Amino acid sequence: MGNVVLSVGIMNEELVSKLMNVVISYDTEGAAKAAQDALKAGVDPVVAIEEGLAKGVRIVGEKFGAGEVFLPELMVAVEAMKHAMTILEPAIKEGAATTKSLGKVMIGTIEGDIHDIGKSLVSAMLTVAGFDVIDLGSDVPVEKFIEKTREVKPDVIGMSALMTTTMLKMGEVIKALQKEGLRKEVKVIVGGAPTSEEWANKIGADGHGGDAMDAVEVMKNLVGHERQE
Repeated sequence: MGNVVLSVGIMNEELVSKLMNVVISYDTEGAAKAAQDALKAGVDPVVAIEEGLAKGVRIVGEKFGAGEVFLPELMVAVEAMKHAMTILEPAIKEGAATTKSLGKVMIGTIEGDIHDIGKSLVSAMLTVAGFDVIDLGSDVPVEKFIEKTREVKPDVIGMSALMTTTMLKMGEVIKALQKEGLRKEVKVIVGGAPTSEEWANKIGADGHGGDAMDAVEVMKNLVGHERQE
């Protein structure tokens, strides 16, 4: 019996490693199958994301930062992650159906910026954590943030930017929320390579996420679900 449990554990580790590898090898075609295989074997979809896909994206992201790979490779790695997430996210939501949501988060990459790598990872991690996530995608105009805030009434708005030229739009969203009388009803968090705690304070945001895991913890704090040590 012990050998059977050990064999299952080893197999599951291999399947999780395979999910990491489809990302770092840019295998978009094999990503969905790797996710399906993991679920069929009983791998926890949260583990599949955190220890498989997210780890793979971090590895590629570090290589990108070091100049070892370039933007096209980074984008394909994220596409591989997305293909796998289409299989894993429904399983997560199905498992979370009987649990109380931590809150509603609306997230998007700001107008003029088509990068959605970090935003997509944050979106996935928020789903894993138990939030209801409304992902607006990338290149989201200020007006759409306002329109969707009225429509879905999120607890938190998350804005991402990867370029210094587009991060200015974050401040415009906050000013528009104030002008429309919506600012007091929602918390705002910003993130992305050019952003910082100082930038968040300057534009009047409620928080800053340094990376995907940090963003999740900040959002938990903002809605009153602080991590219990």
